[in-house]
Amino acid sequence: MKTWARGQSPEFLYIGCSDSRVTAEELMGVQPGEVFIHRNIANMVISIDLNVMSVLNYAVRHLKVNHIIVCGHYACGGVKAAMQSADLGILNPWLRNIRDVYRLHKEELNAIAEEEKRYDRLIELNVQEQCVNLIKTAAVQQAHRERGLLVHGWVFDVHTGKLINLEIDFPKILNDIMEIYKLD
Repeated sequence: MKTWARGQSPEFLYIGCSDSRVTAEELMGVQPGEVFIHRNIANMVISIDLNVMSVLNYAVRHLKVNHIIVCGHYACGGVKAAMQSADLGILNPWLRNIRDVYRLHKEELNAIAEEEKRYDRLIELNVQEQCVNLIKTAAVQQAHRERGLLVHGWVFDVHTGKLINLEIDFPKILNDIMEIYKLD
């Protein structure tokens, strides 16, 4: 009998993009059962998305993961689409969240003259903001207090094959937002 049939106890929750070029197992070099995975367009963590919130709560509260990774990637079609002046139908409300990331970091992004570099930086900032969205949740705050759960932000460079750790300062962000987002 395969050990997989006995259940799962992954150490990681991976939240990544739906892009077919970017798979968690290959990026992380893991086997089935070693990472719990959620994917959506542009690796978003939106508080009213029942799917991502259900995955998050199950992974953190029941599987007891100790690390959550948000992984974006350069050349992300979702991020690029969000910045186009076009009506994308049902995608509009989803992509609006990326536009909000741009709005929060508009000064920095507008200072980048080259469009491709601006998109790359927006992809990095989107990962960072999705990590912040995770940190705002009660499940993550509680698991951090109880067992030291950490949130990590990565970007995969589809051009070079390199995986970049954005080295997001989880404790600092957590401390900075506690005045507003503390959920005991």
